[in-house]
Amino acid sequence: RRFLASKEEFHAFLRAGGEPGDRVGGGGEEEKDKEEKGQDKEEKEQEEEQISSRHREPPTKRVRAEEPEQDGENQEDAGAEEKERPERKRARGQNKSRPCMKPKHYEQSRLCPSVTQGCPGKCHFGPRCRFLHDVGEYLAGKPSDLGQRCVLFDTFGRCPYGVTCRFGRSHLGDGHQNIINATLAQQWEGKLLVRNNLPKELQQQLRKRKFIFQKAEEYLRGLQPRGGGKGGKATGCSTEEQEVSDCTAPQEGLGDGDTPQCPEQGEDPQAEAPSSRGDGDGPSIPTVGPLTDEDVTKLRPCERKKLEIQGKLYLAPLTTCGNLPFRRICKRFGADVTCGEMAVCTNLLQGQSSEWALLKRHHTEDVFGVQLEGAFPDTMTRCAELLNRTIEVDFVDINVGCPIDLVYKKGGGCALMTRSNKFEQIVRGMNSVLDVPLTVKIRTGVQEKINVAHKIIPKIREWGASMVTLHGRSREQRYTRSADWEYIAQCARIASPMPLFGNGDILSYEDANRAMEMGVSGIMIARQVPVGALIKPWLFTEIKEQRHWDISSRERFDILKDFTNYGLEHWGSDTQGVEKTRKFLLEWLSFLCRYIPVGLLEHLPQRINERPPYYLGRDYLETLMASQNVDDWIKISELLLGPVPPSFTFLPKHKANSYR
Repeated sequence: RRFLASKEEFHAFLRAGGEPGDRVGGGGEEEKDKEEKGQDKEEKEQEEEQISSRHREPPTKRVRAEEPEQDGENQEDAGAEEKERPERKRARGQNKSRPCMKPKHYEQSRLCPSVTQGCPGKCHFGPRCRFLHDVGEYLAGKPSDLGQRCVLFDTFGRCPYGVTCRFGRSHLGDGHQNIINATLAQQWEGKLLVRNNLPKELQQQLRKRKFIFQKAEEYLRGLQPRGGGKGGKATGCSTEEQEVSDCTAPQEGLGDGDTPQCPEQGEDPQAEAPSSRGDGDGPSIPTVGPLTDEDVTKLRPCERKKLEIQGKLYLAPLTTCGNLPFRRICKRFGADVTCGEMAVCTNLLQGQSSEWALLKRHHTEDVFGVQLEGAFPDTMTRCAELLNRTIEVDFVDINVGCPIDLVYKKGGGCALMTRSNKFEQIVRGMNSVLDVPLTVKIRTGVQEKINVAHKIIPKIREWGASMVTLHGRSREQRYTRSADWEYIAQCARIASPMPLFGNGDILSYEDANRAMEMGVSGIMIARQVPVGALIKPWLFTEIKEQRHWDISSRERFDILKDFTNYGLEHWGSDTQGVEKTRKFLLEWLSFLCRYIPVGLLEHLPQRINERPPYYLGRDYLETLMASQNVDDWIKISELLLGPVPPSFTFLPKHKANSYR
């Protein structure tokens, strides 16, 4: 109780810089003590009332449920009462109108990349280039350096950002020449640290629609509706035919040297294997060297690479916050499996650089997958083939759990749970073109009290998915209330022998142990308000070592320092890279502030939906990290990345209604 504080005390402590004696009401007078106790009691009662009100059914839903039992007059009276009662607006969803800081806000004049790379005479745009080519003119308006040491120079022996680096004094010599540490640079020469980049040639092919999707087109030709009518049932293998064509068991009449042939869906079983020369039905595929059996013969499911991750800790794909630097932090603390952020398949097919950036994989991520979102079998199947041929992943995941309206109204995310025909075509199509396992992430259902996952999971297993991850909430629940682990356990029994990972409300090793006792194959440490990994990325260490880690504020600050170093490596050490790192750091701090230190808890462990009162930490830094004020998050970022640019503003992406 000695750590508890009122809102006024909390902010006064931070404003005073944490100096002793700054706590409001510390004079010891009896009247002030009584006033404080009265205020604390009132605040506690108000907070309890707010908490209970959040768990009540919203007024609009309650009125609708009572409508059949009311006559006209009673309905009018009830409506008048609802109007008179002041409604508290629920903070939910995204801050859609938040300010967007564009690169031109960070620096008005940018140096041409050709000058930064040391070849000013090779600018492709010549006199039409909109960037500066005079280093002296650029330096006159360049913001001051942020520190004495550049993490890129110290790590790799060379900073590719040269004079534009915001830590340039550590590696700029006479005449602003970029210094190179030859010994250190040689150690990293030829090593690929980040894979799955988007080559320019591939981007041009996608933008001009010249990329050839051979396998996807073969599958999609089999989905033509019968009779030519719109919306007819797709042709293709039935369940029994699919089981035969999957070749999961040895076929009779085949010798040791024979290879069974698997017909594609909707394809004549007697049809010949596709030729590299092409025919009238599709474009020809140029080949290099002789054609081998490996090029023509399709892999049987039993020959495909298996996903052996049972019992491992799986870091879920986290929109916005699950970037590569954050995944490196979690990997360091013991995450076994990582997955990139949700990528929209149509954006990938268009060659958008920002979308392809979500697929990047650090060399330390030994088991890595990507998650795709889409609503139609043609785009999802083509995208799966594209990724299968161009990037290195261990599995591909389909997002059937996204609850946001932007995705749901277009038929993607949770909406696929109600569109079983399209869902089946997507899973079968992607499975037919991938050489790596296909997984699916779903929720319990769309509506709050109507669970449908137990009906869909057996179908997903038949369609060819290798694993299912079940989030124990419906779309209507979003990230509020508690995850239904009893239902997850029921679905795990139904899914067998296919592995099922459970997801929701994992914030301690005790929560993880209870989840594993439910019979799931593993647990996913996930996002937003079951934020587990975002609140405490060291959760993976706690689970593996079976202990509560009372991590100090200094250790937590060192984690943030490592994140900024990883961010500068990934996004760059120039002004744009620094501000992008700051942006993602602030997004993470909007979740990290919800962590309550173990040494301050009345009972262990911390519950995911508990709303703590204001409290003072054991030191100033711990109190600062507990603040939910944006200005305090910016103050932390300035300790790591220097002062923010003029007119800088930040509003977190998610309002996070269920935690206040």
